[in-house]
Amino acid sequence: MPIIHGARVLLRTISAKDRARVREILATPEVARWWGDAAHEVDGLYEVEAGYTCYVIELDGLVVGIIQSCEELDPQYHHAGIDISVHPDFHGRGVGTDAIRALGRHLLESGHHRLTIDPAASNATAIGVYTKLGFRPVGLLRQYERAPDGTWHDGLLMDLLAGELTR
Repeated sequence: MPIIHGARVLLRTISAKDRARVREILATPEVARWWGDAAHEVDGLYEVEAGYTCYVIELDGLVVGIIQSCEELDPQYHHAGIDISVHPDFHGRGVGTDAIRALGRHLLESGHHRLTIDPAASNATAIGVYTKLGFRPVGLLRQYERAPDGTWHDGLLMDLLAGELTR
């Protein structure tokens, strides 16, 4: 798998040596609020599946988050989805923005014509970042995702077409 360079971050395929750090990131309350059970989630990040890739986000050699792509490989629907999580110590520093821009550019240059992302509808911070990158709301996904407390919450489907990714 390729190493993808952003302006400040480096994205590399997740490996077994990242397990403890990724578990730590997903277990922080600010991240677990959206991701749920870190132990369950970390194990799923290593599953090999066609079209699915999980990268760690490195900043100055330190793993500060993860970013995933899930590619629809059918040529009639050739697009990709992105999911991201950044350690709260690095929130507000442009790390997530740089990582999404780098992975988005890579996916678009690889032939995808459209990217999707689906934050919780109540995650205004994430929605603001995605909007700044060029993603647009498509629709509300009602009772889309189960929260760690067992309740369901809505998601916001957002997409971006080739040529709309901001620089």
